[in-house]
Amino acid sequence: MQLPRPRGPFSAQVFASMVSPDPAHVAYDAHADVLSDEDAQIALWALYELSYRGFDDVDARHEWSPGLLATRAQLEAAFEQALRELTEPAVGRALDADRPDRVPAQIAAVIDDAEDAGLARFLQREATEEQYREFLVHRSIYHLKESDPHAFAIPRLDGAPKVALAELQYDEFGGGRVDRLHSTLFARALEGAGLDPTYGAHIDAVPAATLAVNNAMSLFALHRRLRGALMGHLAAFESTSSLPCRRYVGGAERLGFDARVTAYFDEHVEADAVHEQVACRSICQRLVEQHPELQRDVLLGAGVCVQLDARAGALMVDAWRAGDSALLDTLQQEVA
Repeated sequence: MQLPRPRGPFSAQVFASMVSPDPAHVAYDAHADVLSDEDAQIALWALYELSYRGFDDVDARHEWSPGLLATRAQLEAAFEQALRELTEPAVGRALDADRPDRVPAQIAAVIDDAEDAGLARFLQREATEEQYREFLVHRSIYHLKESDPHAFAIPRLDGAPKVALAELQYDEFGGGRVDRLHSTLFARALEGAGLDPTYGAHIDAVPAATLAVNNAMSLFALHRRLRGALMGHLAAFESTSSLPCRRYVGGAERLGFDARVTAYFDEHVEADAVHEQVACRSICQRLVEQHPELQRDVLLGAGVCVQLDARAGALMVDAWRAGDSALLDTLQQEVA
């Protein structure tokens, strides 16, 4: 995979630094809302990608470049502050610091606090083939590395939460079968919809709202201090997956998509209903019992999951209702 296209002067400087023999720190001037800043979000995504698959044009040793890590840290500070501000009202309403046994109920309260953008219902009942393909493009940024961010937590947990997370991840990673990897199933879904299934193929097409969804997972994944937020994110993700996936199946069937598209979402209708209980009770509740100081961050992660998904979903639905595309111009001709 090659570096993505820059989206402004900051990402242009970051990418130039990444391909240089001795990467230098590039200062980030937080002059805009970092959650919707295309320039910042694409730069942060690329910096995080060095800890996943990397880029053909970037030396693998640059993952630990002091200059790039300094750039990333400055971006992360602005990003984390924005995420905490976005979710604090819901977290504050749900938090009950004296009752760790109520963590699943608190996660549910944070989820219920988020406004439903109606994305799943729109795809089920109204979306055109082109709009459904756009949805798959947005989702490809995460689903082609599905569960990889949450796997970073395994060595950072102990006891019951560690065992439960390993159990959940075993399912996500195919239950011992390469062909059942959920990322592989999604690649097949992309192929079934006539889209490029290559890892990272659509990064230049998706907007900042979609990048922020993915960057939040990486922020939590790559910092041990945020392991509670990563597990809260996982719990909210699993808790809000089963019913939407059923609606995605309905939309794909209505539009006559290849069975590979419906197969991916069918896989998640039942599996994620089970994973919800594992993530909320066996992971998050047990983690807070071990480490009560992580309770607020567990709810932070849950709130970030649903709030950023709602923002990205609203962007799609609003654009489609207006007769526009929710993608950047670079890929609109491919999904048409």
